[in-house]
Amino acid sequence: MQGYKGLKVYEKSYGLAIKVYQDTRQMPKEEMYGLTSQLRRAASSIPATIAEGYGKKESMAEYKRYLLMARGSCNEVRVWIDMCADLGYMSNEWRAGMQNSYDEVSKMVYGLIVSKRPES
Repeated sequence: MQGYKGLKVYEKSYGLAIKVYQDTRQMPKEEMYGLTSQLRRAASSIPATIAEGYGKKESMAEYKRYLLMARGSCNEVRVWIDMCADLGYMSNEWRAGMQNSYDEVSKMVYGLIVSKRPES
């Protein structure tokens, strides 16, 4: 039994959260408790919220509520990604790749929200 770890969206969002942690190591030290922390927190909250919601999937309404929160975190991550690039901390190529990846995660989460099955 794989549980939430078997969800493709969990795998993708978890991998992206790890990438965010790795990539933000190069951020300026003065951003450790600001932008770096905000981006890391938002990125890591996506797979964590998916996992938490999966544990409540007996109630489809509750499960979908958690998925909506995860989707909101995808939007938050996109804001922080833009800010990192606009401040010159990350390249525009990094921005484009990360934005595309989080767009994909958001679409995957939406697919779970509109599906009838909790394990798509």
